[in-house]
Amino acid sequence: MEVQSLVAWNLRQLRVKRGISQDDLAYSSGVERAYVGHLERGVRNPTIITLEKIAKALDVHIAQLFREPEPSEGVPATLKAGRKKSA
Repeated sequence: MEVQSLVAWNLRQLRVKRGISQDDLAYSSGVERAYVGHLERGVRNPTIITLEKIAKALDVHIAQLFREPEPSEGVPATLKAGRKKSA
């Protein structure tokens, strides 16, 4: 899996696992919401500074964004529609 895809996969998995909406993650990290969506789809290449902001907002070490998923791990789920749980 290429690095951009790893970051996208891990970012979405970490965010959804915590029940944080893209809006809340964007607000707490100081990154535009649309940019968070671009990162989760793997269509943008973030800087290390941006990844540090996002990792801090998710309360994880930046290395977690580069973790190779286990073969048994499926595609990260989505949050159900409506209000999302805030961090």
